[in-house]
Amino acid sequence: MGTVTRTVDETELAEWMRGMLTGFLLSATASKEDVELRRGGIDFSRTQGAFDDGRCVGTFRSFAQRITLPGGAAAPVSAVTNVTVSATHRRRGLLSGMMARELRAARERGDAAATLTSAEYPIYGRFGFGPAVSAASWEVDTARTGLDRRYGAPPCGGRVDFADGATVRELAPALHERVRTARHGVVDRDERWWRLATGDLRRSDWTEPFHVLYRSADGRVDGLLTYTADDVWTAKRPQNTARVRDLVAATPQAERALWHFLLTADWVMTADTGLRAPDDVLPLLLPDPRAARITVQADFVWLRPLDVPALLEARTYAVPGSLVVEVADPDGYAAGRWLLDAGEGGASCTPTTRTADLALGAGELGRLLLGDESAVRLAALGLVTEERPGAAARADALLRTSRRPWCPDTF
Repeated sequence: MGTVTRTVDETELAEWMRGMLTGFLLSATASKEDVELRRGGIDFSRTQGAFDDGRCVGTFRSFAQRITLPGGAAAPVSAVTNVTVSATHRRRGLLSGMMARELRAARERGDAAATLTSAEYPIYGRFGFGPAVSAASWEVDTARTGLDRRYGAPPCGGRVDFADGATVRELAPALHERVRTARHGVVDRDERWWRLATGDLRRSDWTEPFHVLYRSADGRVDGLLTYTADDVWTAKRPQNTARVRDLVAATPQAERALWHFLLTADWVMTADTGLRAPDDVLPLLLPDPRAARITVQADFVWLRPLDVPALLEARTYAVPGSLVVEVADPDGYAAGRWLLDAGEGGASCTPTTRTADLALGAGELGRLLLGDESAVRLAALGLVTEERPGAAARADALLRTSRRPWCPDTF
């Protein structure tokens, strides 16, 4: 009968998960425990599978997400995840069909964009996605940082304390919301996210982490650090690595205090920071920034515009000004000529017949929307066309942000 792509039924979850794990080269089977854990967090109406004679050979899923735009507004987006095609069924259009159905459904739901974290760079550009948020990771040699290893408490009057998972579930969601509204690129976390992060719901490969909360002098929770540590000794000397799972801070004081705590902890010789913003302050917090060696610097969150006016009107702009952009989109969602008019009272984005200043594809608009990429750089690469001299520089003046967007979560 050939391969059929369709929405997955609840009774097919174990087979769908087996197909996903096979596609990611993780496992040939899915445990009963992991299947039941996934069952509680999946929207089957947004879960697709490609089946060949009953065997799942392609997987695709989405869920509702909010991503913060420059200025603090949250845009409703469709987060795409769990995308696989088995090696036996490549190059047959399975991903293209599942993606087309999802983008159509997302636009009908009123999502302003679709997002994803891409396992491989070349895949998603053809669907109108562009890399909108980058990430970096550092490995820190704690002995070289120059930090005072006699550190006992933050000098700002705050304090750091270990906390259990229940306390984190109680106090950290409000902290994360403060961070989310202050930093563009950050996505929301629901109750299930926190239950998984603290072990209230456990995957089969769960390792219990350490949680540390930073409280300001007036007792407010302003920061959270979650990390694990190995236990490696050589010739009676510790060689342990601490691996950061999460570090979010609502104030500079909290951020400094949590890094100082971790990097001067006894027996921690190396710290793996996990994925941070490329312009993270960490290296410059150290008396010797060379103690932090960059290990990852790459694209992270990709964004596919679906509603151009909704996205451009919701964000803020560094300076007032106007720009006419001609967006090419074979699927039609973002296509058109749009007049962006940014003023002190807010921004408007409307269809226009005025001559375009800048011409670009939907994926290139996705690159520019959160302020991480430069239109001047894209023009130099031939990915953006200046229809009016100086338009790329004007776009940068409007769209770029003083801090780069950051997303602390893989999805």
